Amino acid sequence: MRLAGALVALFSFSSLTSALDDYAQTPSWEVEGFAKENPIGLTTGGKGGPTVTVSSAAALKTAVAGDAPKIVHIAGEIVLPSRLKVGSNKSLIGVGTTAHITGSGIDVVNGTNVIIQNLRISFITDNDCITIRNSTRVWVDHNEFHSDIEHGPDAYDGQVDIIRASDWITVSWNYFHDHWKSSLVGNDDTFRDIDSGHLHITYHHNYWRNEGTRGPAGRFGHQHVYNNLYVDFRYQALHSRSDNQMLVEGNVFRGQTREALSTYGLVIPDDSPNTCVCGDEELDGFANLGAANDWGNATVNITQVGTFTKAPYKYKLTQLEEVEELVKAGAGIGKV
Repeated sequence: MRLAGALVALFSFSSLTSALDDYAQTPSWEVEGFAKENPIGLTTGGKGGPTVTVSSAAALKTAVAGDAPKIVHIAGEIVLPSRLKVGSNKSLIGVGTTAHITGSGIDVVNGTNVIIQNLRISFITDNDCITIRNSTRVWVDHNEFHSDIEHGPDAYDGQVDIIRASDWITVSWNYFHDHWKSSLVGNDDTFRDIDSGHLHITYHHNYWRNEGTRGPAGRFGHQHVYNNLYVDFRYQALHSRSDNQMLVEGNVFRGQTREALSTYGLVIPDDSPNTCVCGDEELDGFANLGAANDWGNATVNITQVGTFTKAPYKYKLTQLEEVEELVKAGAGIGKV
């Protein structure tokens, strides 16, 4: 059975799961990577707490406050008047394909054990779509992030930025598109002492399309980047800089992607912010290549091979020739 054919008549969880069964090496929808296997424990979000459904900004703000476990279902479009502060032990889960966050984005700050799933978040102008700061065990899964790329690098900020010693995080099966700066890990090279030894992030089975930079870009940490699809990632997709360690395997690059991977410390002028037209200078990062990648027509510039040669957890690697079709079918909202 071809995966695409299995999805024509009915694109539901059950049909997609059936189609996925044909791919023996395909991971399930369960959490995988650093958010699952780490020294602190499994990311469970609001499991064990009450379940509530909200459809207004006020109700959502109340539902995610505090640290008691709670599963929060979000229905319909919600225009947030200010950043949503999410407490520990919460699951934010969109209902079907209706949940849409606009206005302001989401903050996970000084927290732990949070799941954000099945939400569309778009056109956030005041900050990132999601900012994870000084937090641990966060799973960002099956969401959609978008704005536009025509207004340049500074019209919007990041889509998922992970900073200030955050740790044990998985970003999986998301659809990132039409945006300039996608996902930054470690946002300032002056925070070396704070970030070093942290920022263990897994990125897998995400679909990036018509993006500018940072898919992801990392400083000081360890990112395991596998089985992602990049289509028309215009400038610099993967960037490991400022002594960052990145393990890159089983990814596919298509379209007009210019540079698939670089460890050269120069932040290209197309990124932002910049201190001069030549770009921002930082120390080089490190990268290791595990299972083969399909770089397409993009360039690769590895200046330093690192020590992050094997992920410290079990994971299922999708065969390279199956990544494009599978990720297009499985990433984004309405799949879980």
